[in-house]
Amino acid sequence: MVFLWQVINYAFTIYQYMVIAYVLMSWVPQMRETGIGQFLERMVEPYLAPFRRFIPTIGFIDISPVVALFALYFAKSGLLTLLSMIFP
Repeated sequence: MVFLWQVINYAFTIYQYMVIAYVLMSWVPQMRETGIGQFLERMVEPYLAPFRRFIPTIGFIDISPVVALFALYFAKSGLLTLLSMIFP
């Protein structure tokens, strides 16, 4: 049980860092052309796309990644709590 909890926790944490790195890479456009940038785009953009479709930009600022990170955090917390309840 502890192993499963740790694996899920680490997977969500790594994905959160991937989203943050992808957002920070938008400030340096040349970084998106690198191998890491393309990998992050393939991994993160499908998750961010629904949020971008429903959340408008404010001026030139896209706040959808912030909302996506909150959603990811709540999903992680909910899943880990559910696992703790199922496997005490």
